[in-house]
Amino acid sequence: MASPRLKKILSTALKMIISAVAIWYLIWSLTPEQERDIFQALEKAHWGWLILAFLLFNISKIISSIRLNKYFQCISLKLSEAFNLKLYYLGMFYNLFLPGGIGGDGYKVYYLNRNYDTPVKKLISATILDRLSGAVVLGFLALILAMIAGMDQILSGQNWILALLALASFPIFWVVHNRFFKDFNPEFFRALIMGFGVQLSQLVCAAFILMAINARGGYFDYMTLFLVSSVVAVLPFTIGGIGAREFVMLEGVVFFASLNGQVATAMAFSILFFLITAVSSLLGSYFSVKLK
Repeated sequence: MASPRLKKILSTALKMIISAVAIWYLIWSLTPEQERDIFQALEKAHWGWLILAFLLFNISKIISSIRLNKYFQCISLKLSEAFNLKLYYLGMFYNLFLPGGIGGDGYKVYYLNRNYDTPVKKLISATILDRLSGAVVLGFLALILAMIAGMDQILSGQNWILALLALASFPIFWVVHNRFFKDFNPEFFRALIMGFGVQLSQLVCAAFILMAINARGGYFDYMTLFLVSSVVAVLPFTIGGIGAREFVMLEGVVFFASLNGQVATAMAFSILFFLITAVSSLLGSYFSVKLK
């Protein structure tokens, strides 16, 4: 049987391969004209809108950090919001720039267990639930936006399927929450509200990026793709979601008539969102020194 260390190495290697293949596919799929249009969109991007997008992205992370700290309080772990935010950004840095290690979530569990004597099982539960509650809200908003956007063409008027999935998401989540995360039940509704704050902040961030690159309409469609790509990027198949989000954006534009195959705009949007994420995550490198 393979050792835990070997499993981590193989898992990381597989994620790197998947990310590399996805990036190779993206480059291979683009025509020279599309590559030129992407570079032009990036060069002409309006810095004012990008700064606002950067601020909204980080507001979403602050709200997400507060949500995680509420879960920590359910297991009698008392952290100041300022310290928890530093630890949260450190986790972002590890997730994006140090994929070969234990990852951001793993480091937070290790650090808090070592320094606060909080049981590992409870810390893992809080971390998983934080991710899960965010994914539920993300999925709900993606379904709602899909109903507003052009998905009706794909479903041949069967939008009731999307509505049913959206309505069922929270009751199903409550059943799972009550079954496996009962210690955190007091924060169920507040965490969902903060989850909406996180995702709506990121949607506004996405809108500002689209304004920065002067996207020609189809904002609801782009935001639907953005939410779907965010769900895919969260799945643990790639390094920090690299390649996964871009793949969804590239392949997704063909499903929306209003986007008219605007591949360059979709790729420029995805690249700028990644850069905003990367720059924000770099703040964690400073906190790494401070926490040590």
